[in-house]
Amino acid sequence: MPSVSRLVATPKILRSDLLEDVAWLIHGFSTRTGGYSRAYGGNALNLGFTANDDRIAVQRNRDRFFEKLPRHANSWPLVTLCQIHSDIVHTIGRAPEHPLPGDGMITSSPAVLLGILTADCIPVILVDAKRRAVGVFHAGWRGTVKRIVQKGVGEMQHHFGANPQDIRAAIGPGIHNCCYQVGPDVREQFHSQFEYAADLFHEVKNSDVVRERYPLLFLTARAPGHGELPFNIFLDLIEANRRQLLDAGVRAQKIWSSPLCTSCRTDLLFSHRAERGVTGRMMAVAGIISSRKSSAA
Repeated sequence: MPSVSRLVATPKILRSDLLEDVAWLIHGFSTRTGGYSRAYGGNALNLGFTANDDRIAVQRNRDRFFEKLPRHANSWPLVTLCQIHSDIVHTIGRAPEHPLPGDGMITSSPAVLLGILTADCIPVILVDAKRRAVGVFHAGWRGTVKRIVQKGVGEMQHHFGANPQDIRAAIGPGIHNCCYQVGPDVREQFHSQFEYAADLFHEVKNSDVVRERYPLLFLTARAPGHGELPFNIFLDLIEANRRQLLDAGVRAQKIWSSPLCTSCRTDLLFSHRAERGVTGRMMAVAGIISSRKSSAA
């Protein structure tokens, strides 16, 4: 069994200022610091049962993370999903016996903690401050093409009577458009679904020092006489999900997004791409405190 290191730091939990004044809400986005795992650089707070990590270390990480959540949330049942990059959203009343397949959950039940695991994909928390309902969503590019967060708003309307204008949205740390390179096939799928798809992509020409220094070596018969360097295509998943929330009726001033890019900040966050697939998982959580004494609108 892999050895387990001592805890060297307190887990750092990121929260949205937009959600902090909702008195009955517990929410947070974990980071990679302050855990027991040694598989991903030592003392990592890996919250996913990944192939490279020890299950005991992961469970200790989860216990440590939950202990840092307020109001005894560490005693609540945790509900996670078998995430499949889909648009499937489950309504949770109580914790199921086994993880359900899907990528979104909503609930109005108190004392249940909903959790989504990510390591580049976008975690999104939705909160209806009037109806006392929450949702968590895992939005990679496939789920985003399928409009999972837009569907999530609709599911909260259908099941809880939510008014989209009352919903607050927190988009957690994920890979940003500075680093999220995709292929032409991904761009084509977005263009087939969204009229604003062109706004979600930008191109960067490949650099070639040899070509730039010795352009005559690359002369071709094509006008204007030189072969063209290919372009790299980058997708803005944050903006894609923000636009979906706006289309669903969520007000712009009630959408918060983290400025942190997982690929740029591997000192603080896990990144599947930057770490070539060998990395841990962060967790975005949301839950409702039982007391109904106060509610922020």
